[in-house]
Amino acid sequence: MKTHVLTGSKSEIAEKVAQIEGVIHEVIVFVDEPGDAVLEATPEDMFAEMEPYMVKVGGADYSRESIYTRAEGE
Repeated sequence: MKTHVLTGSKSEIAEKVAQIEGVIHEVIVFVDEPGDAVLEATPEDMFAEMEPYMVKVGGADYSRESIYTRAEGE
């Protein structure tokens, strides 16, 4: 599976999606609504609706510091 991050206008993104080779079976879309410019959401709020699709492993440290710090042998 290969991931793509597409940015641009609605029509530019649609064109880029149409040009991707292979089967596309899922897409995540972020839509700015008129009132969103005033409200600044934190990344935790923005991804809250994706919580059911996230994997959590017992005993793993999901803190930002842990994610960006090299472990032994990396």
